Amino acid sequence: MRSLILVIHICAGVVGLLSGVAAVSLRKGSRGHGVAGNLFFGAMLAMGSSAAYLGNIFGGLFACYLVATAWLTARRRDGGTSVFDWGALVFALAFGVLAITDGLKVANSPTGSRNGVPAGMILFLGTVALLAAAGDVRMLARGGVFGRQRIARHLWRMCFGLFIATGSFLAQRRVMAFLGGPKILLMAVLPLILMIFWLIRVRFTSTYKRRLAPSSDSVRSLPT
Repeated sequence: MRSLILVIHICAGVVGLLSGVAAVSLRKGSRGHGVAGNLFFGAMLAMGSSAAYLGNIFGGLFACYLVATAWLTARRRDGGTSVFDWGALVFALAFGVLAITDGLKVANSPTGSRNGVPAGMILFLGTVALLAAAGDVRMLARGGVFGRQRIARHLWRMCFGLFIATGSFLAQRRVMAFLGGPKILLMAVLPLILMIFWLIRVRFTSTYKRRLAPSSDSVRSLPT
């Protein structure tokens, strides 16, 4: 069973990488963007849940949390919330606190890392989780997210989910040895660079004036 889950995890990771790159590259709001985004959502759920089964429980579930809340944000109308959002908030808060606590312990250990993962990365993920939890609190307090805030919420969570996928795949020793260190680092952080670019474009330019509207297959009201 473990071998089968590992195969599913690898296949889902590959599909997630390809569909995530396609979703970022295609015109926002197009049918192709919606199909690629839905495929990325499903692949990340499979990859995250299989990672949780294989032992990376919180990391895998955190990836599922990010893409699930991002996908749901794009599907809803302005102001929509549900019981799921409260459960997502509890998970993000718990994950953030546990990750920060664990990261501090690892930082004070002789090696400064655990299973090859440096303490800085653990603390970084914990910080992101707490920021995501803060965003959930803000959304629930306001009764939902509206306009550009919906676009930004959908965007950064999907991009960070793609970063988890690229980081998980490219961090493998065989992949690093084959492609080379500098190239790997650039490819791994590219989703974060794109995330920052799109967030600036959404929040501080007049490109995205129309609100995010749900549809059956994509975020149709997003212009290029």
